[in-house]
Amino acid sequence: MFEVKEKPRLVEKAFLVSVIMHEDEREEAESLLEELSELVQNLGIKVHQKKVVRIRKTFAGHILGKGKVEEILTEVGELGCDVIIFDNEISPGQQRNWEEAGKVLVIDRHEVILDVFAKRAQTKEASLQVQLARLEYSLPRLRRAWTHLGRQRGGGVTQRGEGEAQIELDQRMLRDKIASTKREIAQVAVRRSTSRKKRQRVPLPTMAIVGYTNAGKSTLLNCMTGANVISEDKLFATLDPTSRKVRGPSGRTIVLTDTVGFIRKLPHRLVDSFKATLEEALVADLLLHVVDLSNPEFDQQMKTTREVLRELGAQEKEILTVYNKIDRIENPLVKAKARDLASPCSFISSKSGEGVESLMLMAEGMLEDREASMDYLVPHDQYALVTRLREQGALLTEEVEEGGVMVKAAPRGNLAYRMREYVWTPS
Repeated sequence: MFEVKEKPRLVEKAFLVSVIMHEDEREEAESLLEELSELVQNLGIKVHQKKVVRIRKTFAGHILGKGKVEEILTEVGELGCDVIIFDNEISPGQQRNWEEAGKVLVIDRHEVILDVFAKRAQTKEASLQVQLARLEYSLPRLRRAWTHLGRQRGGGVTQRGEGEAQIELDQRMLRDKIASTKREIAQVAVRRSTSRKKRQRVPLPTMAIVGYTNAGKSTLLNCMTGANVISEDKLFATLDPTSRKVRGPSGRTIVLTDTVGFIRKLPHRLVDSFKATLEEALVADLLLHVVDLSNPEFDQQMKTTREVLRELGAQEKEILTVYNKIDRIENPLVKAKARDLASPCSFISSKSGEGVESLMLMAEGMLEDREASMDYLVPHDQYALVTRLREQGALLTEEVEEGGVMVKAAPRGNLAYRMREYVWTPS
């Protein structure tokens, strides 16, 4: 049976490259290389060099021109590196060209992230989602893995032609495996949906913790619930969603769910693959967006999280921004900047517990505001409004009737204005 080709040999020394077109991109490129370096080291590979290369135009064969290619390959040889890792996405053809020229393994940021995810996946669902992402990533790169194979001979002696190429057979088997994996994920998603419906029979409010990887989400879950979820100071320490019950200041029970962290340049195939895992964020009543305030680029990390939430269709959810790790902040201007970037917001240290009690008070207050609901009778031809209520997390109950869909909801913003004409009053 066909298997995705693994790295051809153990790699130990990495040379990281980021390609930019303009000088004002250098600072961000260096930051991304630092992040890539941490990801690579999580795979047990030492980083021996990080290099930002500025070019005037890209070249189809290697991204870089001939002179820059030779310069990098010379440095790689002198340092004894056995893998070149691009922070930029490179095509299968460029990958092959670099490997033929340098006789070393060449990969990009996406492949590193996929490998980290594969290493960290624990549950069957996470493993399936990672497997799907890796299969889809590998499909256009099969030629690199199988160029040593020739064609198979045709079926019979009377048939002419060389028959079906081995690469074509492998691609067909890989597509079959992708389809099979998608079916398995769909089955797991159905089971997850069934479990969620059982939870929703008991009307407990729900909150989901989202944010950039290593922002302290799992530590916050542990702090708020007394759980013992893995929380390490490294990227993607946990991939699987974890739900725990927490008792709020008023004594009411709230379900709190930790989700996988986001990262800049997250491969789109991973966003698609992890929708089943991240759908906990889509159905939660309130999102706690955890931000590492001690990171100099916390504003960029906030932007990344919001972009991924938008890709997931969660842009209309109610969000409470939680600025974490305030015990590491000495400059008061940092907090002032943070307040300008998000409202409402809370400042905490999930490690020491500072500010967590006031965070719970704020979160519970927002959940209570949400429950100031009204009844609406939505015409069947306006069902898109019910869908928007669900996406916003404002839909409490839904029942189909002859004259339309009777819902109890607490819409916000423009949606609340749209819903005014459908307010239902008993006759």
